Amino acid sequence: MTTPDAQRPRPGSDILRTALRRNIGAMAGGTVLMGLYQAGETAFPIALGLIVEHTMRDRSPGSLGVSIAALAVIITTVSLSWRFGMRILQKANTTEAHRWRVRVAACGLQPVARDVDLKSGEVLTIATEDADQTADIIEVVPLLISSLVAVVIAAVALGLADLRLGLLVIVGTVAILSILSVMSRRIGSSTREQQARVARAGAKVADLIIGLRPLHGFGGNNAAFRSYRKVSTEAKQQSVTVARVNGVYAGTALALNAVLATAVTLTAGWLAFEGRINIGELVMAVGLAQFIMEPLKLFSEMPKYVMIARASAERMALVLTAPPVTTQGPEHPAAGRDLELDCVRHGSLRKVKFQVAAGEFVAVAAYQPRAAADLASILALNVPPDAYEGAVRVGGRDLADLSTEAVREHMLVNPYDGEIFAGTLRTNIDPSGTSRTVPEAVEASMLTDVVALHREGLDHPVRDRGANLSGGQRQRLSLARALAADTDVLVLRDPTTAVDAVTEQLIARNVAKLRRGRTTVVITSSPALLDAADRVLVLDDGVITAEDTHRNLLATDEDYCKAVAR
Repeated sequence: MTTPDAQRPRPGSDILRTALRRNIGAMAGGTVLMGLYQAGETAFPIALGLIVEHTMRDRSPGSLGVSIAALAVIITTVSLSWRFGMRILQKANTTEAHRWRVRVAACGLQPVARDVDLKSGEVLTIATEDADQTADIIEVVPLLISSLVAVVIAAVALGLADLRLGLLVIVGTVAILSILSVMSRRIGSSTREQQARVARAGAKVADLIIGLRPLHGFGGNNAAFRSYRKVSTEAKQQSVTVARVNGVYAGTALALNAVLATAVTLTAGWLAFEGRINIGELVMAVGLAQFIMEPLKLFSEMPKYVMIARASAERMALVLTAPPVTTQGPEHPAAGRDLELDCVRHGSLRKVKFQVAAGEFVAVAAYQPRAAADLASILALNVPPDAYEGAVRVGGRDLADLSTEAVREHMLVNPYDGEIFAGTLRTNIDPSGTSRTVPEAVEASMLTDVVALHREGLDHPVRDRGANLSGGQRQRLSLARALAADTDVLVLRDPTTAVDAVTEQLIARNVAKLRRGRTTVVITSSPALLDAADRVLVLDDGVITAEDTHRNLLATDEDYCKAVAR
């Protein structure tokens, strides 16, 4: 179910704000605990300096015991606050990444409802890497604040010892962040380009996997490999560029932090030599100078992670902000369950007009493959109603007035190249596990021989894209899935092109028997399916030119006889 929040356009900045707003509670708790951790870390050299000062002055076992107890409290605070703080933040991070993965995947799985100029491989990269990197903002902000807490505490403590030490830390930190913020912009732009190129390489891999068998068939393996190698090389080169920029950034940050720590140490030593600070304050200053490098390193890395998260959020926005192909209507099909095309003009179709009554089995013999594809695309909602002339009605209601969900509840258009998923025969036939007609669908599609071949039966494993099945087995499995859906209106396009003539004849009879009383349309040139239909519509040159039973058309229409007779 789509929520109003999910339907809003989401630019990259809005995605980040949404992630922060949804996790404000976890971030607040994590910030407090990580702030305690950084405060405890900062307090350790401060306490050590105080201990040195008082122990040397008092030289009493009591003062030493209190000092040891204070250090124990600080160490305990540091340990527990880090453990629980990171646990809260990482749980929120993981949960938020999951939310965005689901949202991106939901959009990617609804190509008819979204106009996304991205291939499936690119959407996969966005749904995984970009979703994870966007969710990192939930950890980045608390760590940034806690690092700031450490720097502020160190600056205040050093300022109390000598104002010049405190000002040195503040001025140095501002200078470091100013330099690194400029460098982080280069990282952001380089990262966006890298993500785009890696996504294109992933899309190329997906395309090659889909077309692997045809490539083997006509010997296009080498050309396809060279094409992928070119795209992959571009992605590699950009990744090297990003790594180089990140390396320069990290090296610069480390060098600047070391310079600041050295400056604080040398300044403290000079002040102690001049007698302006005591030994305890010198120990504290040297300890803080060593300690401050870690929060400064963390603090200086935050702009980089913010830019990476923003770049990933903008990549996700490419999918999430894509406008819907059509505005869905509020109505549902009426109880008639008939199907009507009224003067539809689109692509190769020219004023196609016919009606299929509820419960009728009609075959459409399309002489031109392009016309068959255009007709199937319109019925499958791959073409929005405002992109073609005329009207398509289901149950007496225009498709333009119906929601996509309502149409799909009542009408299923099984694609010519139905996708087969990794899993089992059963999960491919009944993905939701709710169908009550799986045995009937298996029998009608003549998939029984495939089931009988394997000891596991319907639980026989199926590899990705049906790699362990033949073309005919994959086609029958797709047909079984369409029949098991048991929808009121079923549209099949060339469901038997990869099976032999005997099996095709049996499938035609079985489908007609199983679908008796429910509306069925088959777009085909198969004589067996044409003969099993109640009537045949001839689609030639974009219009319906003839209408009769298969046998009558064979006897009276010479063109029809030449087109479908085998």
